[in-house]
Amino acid sequence: MPGLHSLSRTRTRPHAVAASHSAEDRARLWLAAAALMALTLLALPSPTRAQSFDADSFTLDNGLQVVVVENHRVPVVAHMVWYKVGAADEPPGKSGIAHLLEHLMFQGTETVPPGEFSKIIARNGGRDNAFTSSDYTAYYQTIARDRLELVMEMEADRMANLRLAEEDVLTERDVVIEERLSRTENEPTALMNERLDQALWVVHPYKNPIIGWAHELEALTRQDALDFYARFYAPNNAVVVVVGDVTADELRPLAERTYGQVRPAPETPTRDRLRDLPPPADVTVTMRHPQVAQPTWWRRIVAPSRNAGASELYPALQVLAEVLGGGPVSRLYERMVVEDKVAVSAGAGYNGRAVDFGTFAFSVTPAPGRAPAEIETAVEAEIARLLEEGVTDEEVEGAKRRLRASVVFARDSIFMTARIVGAALATGATLEEIERWPEDIAAVTPDDVMAAARAVFDGSAGSATAVLLPESSS
Repeated sequence: MPGLHSLSRTRTRPHAVAASHSAEDRARLWLAAAALMALTLLALPSPTRAQSFDADSFTLDNGLQVVVVENHRVPVVAHMVWYKVGAADEPPGKSGIAHLLEHLMFQGTETVPPGEFSKIIARNGGRDNAFTSSDYTAYYQTIARDRLELVMEMEADRMANLRLAEEDVLTERDVVIEERLSRTENEPTALMNERLDQALWVVHPYKNPIIGWAHELEALTRQDALDFYARFYAPNNAVVVVVGDVTADELRPLAERTYGQVRPAPETPTRDRLRDLPPPADVTVTMRHPQVAQPTWWRRIVAPSRNAGASELYPALQVLAEVLGGGPVSRLYERMVVEDKVAVSAGAGYNGRAVDFGTFAFSVTPAPGRAPAEIETAVEAEIARLLEEGVTDEEVEGAKRRLRASVVFARDSIFMTARIVGAALATGATLEEIERWPEDIAAVTPDDVMAAARAVFDGSAGSATAVLLPESSS
């Protein structure tokens, strides 16, 4: 699901195998990503004009947007640089180059030797890492506020002065290839996710895995990385978000002394990606794997996003997902897990924060002895019931309350705030839209929810269903 999937840089020694995730880790990561999706543009309501984060913003002469969200509880800041480029922007045949470049950004400049970036951050009491998605790439540090200028100097340096030796590129490419082996090819859930995205998107670049296809990864070169870096890594294609114990007045001179010295690209980079969607079709992908003990059933449907299709349905689709499968009081959970006991888990989610189209998704784990075909029938029956009977005022109001409750702690986390704001801005939102979200969600009515349901479930968009089975399943 574009916007949900992301790959974090795995810290490894040269030629070391990247650490794999257990099934439990993957579940937690999926839930965290789903929570991030729900958190995007969320905030608590107020009697006056809602202010999600009360952010300040300014733009440097070179086009770099800088956003500040104050949080003075402790003398710490979260600093994030967001580049408006991801795996969906890769040239044909070069899948994985966005994620590989994320790794290579730690290979150093003339002033910071290879491998020293993270060590310098650690010696100054901070933490850092990076991640890549289909639509953006981000680099972040959490550090004491009196070390903020150091971080900004280093990030501005590698924004403009990355140095890549041939040997370092080949070594890091091998690391990413091993990462693919451990995280994808040895993980049946990850393999099925790849196949599901292929079936859903067909020609759209969201079909490509963020880590890249193995045969294309093996062919990536130093020049590929340099070309991608030169095209997309520029201040006028980036957003810097700083959250914590700092004000805009304090941050502006720091930004001007550091990022302000980086030359902009002659023209602001554009996303020249293929945006065509295939003719709508319903596809089912079935996979058996010896490591699978419990069957799972997924379905993804192409849906409008904040930027594509019927974008006015964006808030209503969030509420619809909460009504249908947002937790233990949702329709799917109550019917399939509590009442009929055909499943041990059942949920739905909507990802509309994407540069192109979004997805509406279902994920169900059958109860022991229950076949995936029963799950499909049960989910489709629940959708039909919703379309026939509609939703009640109480359901819609409850869903909106739960969405608001899910972000009670969002502003308490400087990292989560930076991630929410940065992801929204990197995929085309404005600060005004971020601050206006509480009003938009409060205005959603049952009629709006039903309009969203009809738009997604009328069969006019493509869908892909995945069934993951134990190897011995008949």
